[in-house]
Amino acid sequence: MTGHTAVLPERRSGLMRRITFGVRTRILATVLLLSALGMLLAGSSIVIMQRNALDERVNTSLRGEVEEFTAIASPPKDTPATRFTSVSSLLEAAIAKQAPDRDEAFLAMLGSERWEPSFEQFINLNNEQAVVGAVTALGADAPTRLREVTTTSGQRIRYAAIKVTVPGDPGVGSYVVAQSLDRNAKQISEIATRFTLVSLVSLIVVGVVGWLVAGRLLAPLRQLRTTAERISHTDLTERLEVSGSDDVSEMAATFNRMLDRLESAFRAQQEFLDDAGHELKTPITIIRGHLELMAAGDEADVEETRVLVMDELDRMARLVQDLILLAQTRRPDFVRREPVAVRDLMALVLDKAVGLADRDWRLDEQTPVWINADPQRITQGLLQLAHNAVKYTAAGQVIAFGSRAEAGVVHLSVRDTGPGVSAEDAERIFERFGRGADARRVEGSGLGLSIVGAIAAAHEGSVSLSSAPGESGAIFTLTIPQAPVPASATTVPMVQEVP
Repeated sequence: MTGHTAVLPERRSGLMRRITFGVRTRILATVLLLSALGMLLAGSSIVIMQRNALDERVNTSLRGEVEEFTAIASPPKDTPATRFTSVSSLLEAAIAKQAPDRDEAFLAMLGSERWEPSFEQFINLNNEQAVVGAVTALGADAPTRLREVTTTSGQRIRYAAIKVTVPGDPGVGSYVVAQSLDRNAKQISEIATRFTLVSLVSLIVVGVVGWLVAGRLLAPLRQLRTTAERISHTDLTERLEVSGSDDVSEMAATFNRMLDRLESAFRAQQEFLDDAGHELKTPITIIRGHLELMAAGDEADVEETRVLVMDELDRMARLVQDLILLAQTRRPDFVRREPVAVRDLMALVLDKAVGLADRDWRLDEQTPVWINADPQRITQGLLQLAHNAVKYTAAGQVIAFGSRAEAGVVHLSVRDTGPGVSAEDAERIFERFGRGADARRVEGSGLGLSIVGAIAAAHEGSVSLSSAPGESGAIFTLTIPQAPVPASATTVPMVQEVP
């Protein structure tokens, strides 16, 4: 017992739906994941760049305020300006000139004295002991530094502090300018929030569009599923509609080509079974009837029955062989093409036909052209036509082989001088088991001309009959597309016997 598991139509349908839905979902999930990762990377890069830009803007602003104070304390020598004689006057003058922005704060210190701008500031630096203590602890020659602290109210600020001295005054003051970092953080947070909202909306749009596009791309798979469900061994005519040139459409086209091959194979199999069942029924009935009526004790009757049974068995063997050959004509490897010189091919066919019967074998006009064909199959077809001509001619009558080329095709003909073929018979002799009105007096299965037609069709050619009513003789013509002469052709390939 084999391990194959049968899949019921309902289960198969549900399975195919789950497969299609799963593929669609995985495609969409992959697209959304990659989009989300891309947006996350872009958003993180934007936030980092914005933070760095805002930090640099704060630093630039603080350095600018320090440079502005330095310009007040030490004006150029060629500039008529008041020279400050004390630290307190310098600090007081510098503070008086400041008009702080909403995120700026100033403080000047000299001992216990404090100066602040008259405008409202976002923070009172004098109340921030962390700032005052750190500035007071700076030495007189300490360089200007930028520092960050968190105020008592929880605000983050960055400040610059410099020590102030005036020649002739022993006092050492301090000048402090600070900027809030919370506003920058708020701006960055707003940027991140807006980018997140835009990203979410974009992901929704990508999801909807991706779902629709994935469904459109996977439509051939759904068609494949429904077509596969409708296909049965009795109907292989269903095909997928192919549109576009992508990989999925190419898969649908490949599936259609597979169905074409399967339909051809099943049709050949069915024809073989029908023909075999129809044609083998008669000889089997004959054999059975004679065996039932045979007198086992009568040697003469036994011998007569044996001869009859052997003859019927031989006829059955020929019939089965012809049917198998007809079934093989549908296979892609039935013909193996190669360049063939027509004149030499016809000469070889004549040499082989001479042994068929005592006839006046001849070669009619020959043409020096080439065909791209299977020489064994062409020989087989011509010999079948010759064998057919032998059946309807007597000893000494003419059977001739000819060839001529016209309009890109080559006509290979077999001419005989027999009784000819009537117009009524000419319509059916190429059909399977089709035979002429007087075929009862000749031996055959009625498949010979069908085999010739199949050989011609395998070469993209045809077979035809020319026989004028009231005249003797018939000409059967095998038409094959002409091929150019091979550039390297110096010898003619030998034609081997057809097995």
